[in-house]
Amino acid sequence: MRPLHHAPTFGDSIPGGGRVLTPDPYEEYRKAFAAFSVKEADLRAGKALQRIGWLILLGSLTLTGILGYTVIVGLWKANDGVTRWLSLIIVNILWIACACWLYRHHKSLAEKTNKFRDALQQRQTAAAQLPLETTPGLRVYREASLDVIAAYRTQASRNRRVHNSFQLVIITGSIVVSTLTAMNEGSNAALSIITSSLSALVGISAGVTGYFKFRERGTTSQSTADDIEKNYNASGFQLGDYKEMEETTRLVLYAETVEAIKEEQRKREIQLEQSTSRDERSAQ
Repeated sequence: MRPLHHAPTFGDSIPGGGRVLTPDPYEEYRKAFAAFSVKEADLRAGKALQRIGWLILLGSLTLTGILGYTVIVGLWKANDGVTRWLSLIIVNILWIACACWLYRHHKSLAEKTNKFRDALQQRQTAAAQLPLETTPGLRVYREASLDVIAAYRTQASRNRRVHNSFQLVIITGSIVVSTLTAMNEGSNAALSIITSSLSALVGISAGVTGYFKFRERGTTSQSTADDIEKNYNASGFQLGDYKEMEETTRLVLYAETVEAIKEEQRKREIQLEQSTSRDERSAQ
């Protein structure tokens, strides 16, 4: 009876006396997990940008309706509304450009979604190849948490940059609008157009900042990354709660703690979403 053949793995002999070197399943899982984390963060950023684009589009359409009404009223009163006409043209250009950007971004977001799903499938496939051993798997989990820390910090940095950019627009725009309003007594049409445009930009920026709460999201992400890093270092040097523990017990405690921290982060994100919904309902 002929012996059954099986796929060679690490350490199997092959003809010629050599050994087969197959990829380490733990390293493959770590790479797949890192790629998945990057794609997930990229998809979240794309969705956030899409929501900002929709908010700007709706705000521009609202301004178009208001300015259109003022133009009609001005025509009825036989008033030369050059400023209103130019403002209406500028706002129309803004929402048309925003609509075109959303159309292009929709395709990009679909590609990011497909890449995210592929990364998720690769991570699941790599996880299925892991041996059913507790300690090596927990070691992989501990090292993979470094990628989680990096992903949270990247998310926090992105939210801080967006928040600071909008705050810069709000502060600078408010000062410039106040200065131009004091300088212009209504005779200069160009200054009136610039003042109206800057006022609209400041209002939209304030609305976006208040709705999406970028500062709060950045703070929670940074806090989560710091907590995970603190436990990572403590488990490695056997400090605090990890003092005088066996390796397996220490790794199990680390995994439980990190999962609790990540669950707390998800709850805080849900609370931010709920507070945004409550603010939106109260504004109505």
